[in-house]
Amino acid sequence: MDTESYNIPLYSSGIINIWVEFLKDKYPDINVNLILKHANIQEHEIADQGHWLTQEQVDMFYYKVLELTRNQNIAREAGRYLAKPGSVGFLWQYAFGQLGPPRIFERVAKAASYFAISSEYSFKRITSNKIEIISKPYKGIKEKEYQCENRIGIFEAIALGYTHRMPVIEHNECIFKGGDVCKYTISWRKSYKELFNRILSLVFLIFLGTLGFSFFKGTANFFSILLPFSIIFLLMFSVKYFIEKKELLNSLSILRESADNLIQQVNKNYNNTQLTDEVGQAVSGQASINDVLDSVVKIAEKRLDFDRGFILLSNKDRTRLMLRAGYGHSTGHLDYFPKEGFHLDSQESRGVFVISFKEQKSFLINNINAIKHDLSKRSLELLKKSGTKSFVCCPIVNNNESLGIIVVDNVKSKRPLIQSDLSLLTGLASVIGISIRNAMLLESKTRQITSTLHVLAASIDARDFLTAGHSEKVMEFAVGICQELGYSSEYTDMIRIAALLHDYGKIGVPDAILKKKGKLSAEEYREIQAHAEKSRQILEEISFEGIYRQVPEIAGCHHEKLDGSGYPGGLKGEEIPEGAKIIAVADFFEAITSKRHYRDPMPLDKAMLMLADEVVNNRLDPRLVEAFTRFYAEKYGWENTYVN
Repeated sequence: MDTESYNIPLYSSGIINIWVEFLKDKYPDINVNLILKHANIQEHEIADQGHWLTQEQVDMFYYKVLELTRNQNIAREAGRYLAKPGSVGFLWQYAFGQLGPPRIFERVAKAASYFAISSEYSFKRITSNKIEIISKPYKGIKEKEYQCENRIGIFEAIALGYTHRMPVIEHNECIFKGGDVCKYTISWRKSYKELFNRILSLVFLIFLGTLGFSFFKGTANFFSILLPFSIIFLLMFSVKYFIEKKELLNSLSILRESADNLIQQVNKNYNNTQLTDEVGQAVSGQASINDVLDSVVKIAEKRLDFDRGFILLSNKDRTRLMLRAGYGHSTGHLDYFPKEGFHLDSQESRGVFVISFKEQKSFLINNINAIKHDLSKRSLELLKKSGTKSFVCCPIVNNNESLGIIVVDNVKSKRPLIQSDLSLLTGLASVIGISIRNAMLLESKTRQITSTLHVLAASIDARDFLTAGHSEKVMEFAVGICQELGYSSEYTDMIRIAALLHDYGKIGVPDAILKKKGKLSAEEYREIQAHAEKSRQILEEISFEGIYRQVPEIAGCHHEKLDGSGYPGGLKGEEIPEGAKIIAVADFFEAITSKRHYRDPMPLDKAMLMLADEVVNNRLDPRLVEAFTRFYAEKYGWENTYVN
């Protein structure tokens, strides 16, 4: 490294986590939380080995510990605890799955980069019970002497774990005493297994010598020696088998624990990646903000390991944070949220949600009592009433603009929140932000297009004051039918556009015919009928995409009848597009209930009877007429007496 290291992440937070366990075990009277706060380390950060700390943070932590314990050997003692079997020491998990101290030390040297990227380690085996480890800081890295002492403690613990005797550690070259590297020569007494193997080999040699000597003395002596030695060997091999089995089971147990932890972490990383990808795919195709939020909430409830969650978005003038979606909350809990939202334009607003939005800052709070003085009275009451004790809050940001926040918490599971939860939610918030921004742009584009279509439709209706608003009414009725039948929002929107523009072909019909008060001639009637085909031809010039490509055909077929008596194509039954059948019902009813130059509007009861007659005469679809009457009854309070 060529950069100054003091303020860049160098050490896995798991190292400090072991120090915390050590202090709680050996110094229970010390307030560890105060030490962490002094070192600017969050409690959730040390619970997540994926988080890294700076040299400054670990230094502040150590010197505060030294101040409180007044133990000059604290670093070395913590090092011994770091590799203590049965503790949460990750060096034990990673390294002690091998047989024999040399393999362990070699493993530790190779695995060191997983826990600290401050130094480069090399390993050399000298004898079966003597090795050499060299630690060389990277360029620009400035470690402290206590970290050297901490390493020595770790080396002592490794040897103690196998031989139960303190090893001999020679540290003749040290960077804190003018050396270029820290060189550690470590030797230890051989383990019980090694000593037993030596004794077994010695006994075997004695046996061979005695056996050979007795062989030349006579057969009787030969068998008298063979029997006791056989018994001795049987006993010694039994003991050997017991020792080896015990060591093997111990190693397998440690390897299993390490493998389980590794598998859990791999699965967690995989699931997080899959989750982010799943959310991205699910929301990328959504055209509205509500659809985006609905997709996010469904996936979050199914896949995230949080009991509850909700999303707040700012309003248009960015003066309020409004609740837009959530899961896991009872109705009563959601009632605690202020209906007017959280103020963004008030100087008194200093809650976590507002700060997260304004400063684009994420929060992980494991104890709301720790921040109660930083919260407004209303925010604190909201958290307490909803049962929240800990939560993660992340801003939803796109193009450096805050759009809202996402908040999750655990109430039932009581699982503590850690740094990886914050990282996961921050990544999801970024994906959500992109999708919400895209949906905003699409909604804006849709509003512009819709307003244009309304103007176009109104321009046709405005040619005659009696038909003003006709297209709007037909659109309302057609959409009502779609909603009654549970059609998708996209299909309903397509019908909305087709209904608005269904009569656009009348632009080519002369006013003299369009506004004629008397009976139309056959020629004039054919001219009127031509508007449907003209609507199709005009609308085909518009570059509709996706499902909206059906608009021209549906608009052009809205005068077709099930019995084939309609126009312009004389289509029958299933030949007629479903959307055209919907608009046909809406158009027929609107036309007979509105005043025209040649007649007065039909009374409502008579209009409903005529609508029923159209069904009886096989001109309108009974299913769609029934849906319309249900819609009309609900919308306008008319008593639905339609019988299929």
